[in-house]
Amino acid sequence: MKTTSTRLDPRSLSKKDRADLPRLVEFAAAHRRPCLRSADGQEIRLPQAVYDVLLHVAREMSQGRSIVLMPEDEDFTTQAAADFLGMSRQYVVRLLDEKKLPSHKVGTHRRVRLKDLRAYAAVRNKDRRAILDGMFGAAKEAGLYD
Repeated sequence: MKTTSTRLDPRSLSKKDRADLPRLVEFAAAHRRPCLRSADGQEIRLPQAVYDVLLHVAREMSQGRSIVLMPEDEDFTTQAAADFLGMSRQYVVRLLDEKKLPSHKVGTHRRVRLKDLRAYAAVRNKDRRAILDGMFGAAKEAGLYD
């Protein structure tokens, strides 16, 4: 992976800021007019999508979860792609060779974009769900499930 991602860890906040996170989330959720205000009183409205992301980040951090932000076109090494998908690097390489997962080359090394990993994972999860639903249906028809 490149190093353009940003990790937001609630443990990096001061104790006071961590304690204020739940109050921030409650306040932000109750007041749906997102804006930033400077020290001298100037205001600028946040686009709703930006506000929603910031609220989500604050919610997750208030629950002690770290957040990683990265662009969709972030490049992953084959090992990082394997880690992301929860499979071996060799299996990812096979998927790349079979063109089941798009990749591009940086020098002599293959890279996979985050958006392609997410798309592959979504299809894989949908296929898994269909198989499980079929197995459940067969078990129910056979009277193995009450």
